[in-house]
Amino acid sequence: MFKVRTYNQIAARGLARFPAEQFEVGAGVAAPDAILLRSHPLEAAELGAQVTAVARAGAGVNNVPVDVCTTRGIVVFNTPGANANSVKELTLAALLLAARDIAGGLEFVGTLSHLTDERELNRLVEGEKRRFKGRELFGRTLGVVGLGAIGSQVARAALDLGMRVVGYDPALSVDAAWRLPSRVARMDNLAALLARSDYVTLHVPALVDTVGMIDADALAALRPGATLLNFARRQIVVEAAIADALASGRLRAYLSDFPSTTLGAGPNVRATPHLGASTTEAEENCAIMAADQLMDFLRCGNIVNSVNFPDVFLDQAEGHRVAIINRNVPGTLGQVMSVLADANINVIDMLNKSRDDVAYNLIDIAAEPTASLLGEIEAIDSVIGARAFAGCDQGALPAGGETDSAAVAAGRESARADTRLRSPA
Repeated sequence: MFKVRTYNQIAARGLARFPAEQFEVGAGVAAPDAILLRSHPLEAAELGAQVTAVARAGAGVNNVPVDVCTTRGIVVFNTPGANANSVKELTLAALLLAARDIAGGLEFVGTLSHLTDERELNRLVEGEKRRFKGRELFGRTLGVVGLGAIGSQVARAALDLGMRVVGYDPALSVDAAWRLPSRVARMDNLAALLARSDYVTLHVPALVDTVGMIDADALAALRPGATLLNFARRQIVVEAAIADALASGRLRAYLSDFPSTTLGAGPNVRATPHLGASTTEAEENCAIMAADQLMDFLRCGNIVNSVNFPDVFLDQAEGHRVAIINRNVPGTLGQVMSVLADANINVIDMLNKSRDDVAYNLIDIAAEPTASLLGEIEAIDSVIGARAFAGCDQGALPAGGETDSAAVAAGRESARADTRLRSPA
């Protein structure tokens, strides 16, 4: 029986994925094997000795101590793309709010609710509507910073609205490049994008290279009178610099999903209360994807969509399986193979991949691994941990008879395509 402790309210459709006969899931679960959460700020002290995985039902993992997890050999999962459509739609709404003073118009009409004379109402509406005059998005240029799952969808939608779209993403993956419409003009640097854009929308995670990327220097390169949208992460912008750019008129308006005491509120600052993924569909998609990834890892050792370990998927043909996590130093795999050889255990299949300072190995062997064998492997200086699997039923459907989420299935196929290291015949 696997134990999964939950934090926050996880969508019921995600929790229903866990078969009750194999998984104990809930907020009160003690000594968990894994943690499933949304926005709960996870502390290192909450990572019990048995925890092998943390799944964040969302894209960002800034509320998870990833470095601590990596050191301890704990795999951290996220759910990239599961809430992409939800954030895309909110971004489009913000674009329209920025172009047309819809919010001001709504507020004005709200002040007329006391009127009972239809003629007087029409007179006031027609007389005041010029105050809320806006401009069309058609023909304007949108700069998209970050061209991943969300950014590429925003770019496509903007093209459908008749906008010109330029994009910048220094870490654009091959998969993301394939998703990107050909009509998006790629910029070589951020300054070039800012200089060409009437509207700029941010869709990058909060990483060392992106925190504070929209600072005074970046805003100095901005086309005067442009509008900035931030529905990614608050830390990406320097709010004091935003305030200065608004005061000088270089920045026409700032719309974000992160209310701020520094910026306050006003006609040129609009903020929503972190609604990017707050749709029923997004919450369900994230929960389902996180649950599927946790189940695949706990039952079979496969890793799809981890932020600190490589994606590894190995079809189990026969035998027994061992997963080994080690520091990425030369000679470790050879020592593991020596332990297996000394125990006269044949390797049927294996996959070894590394990411930064850690490596992950899935090894299918002909004999059942004993506690003594795992102890010998863990005694190797560079090995962080080793785990055996009682049974890996990769063909079993999640509870309810549904298939794996599309993103997990796609991740599996991508991992399958990677080069494998196989044992000698």
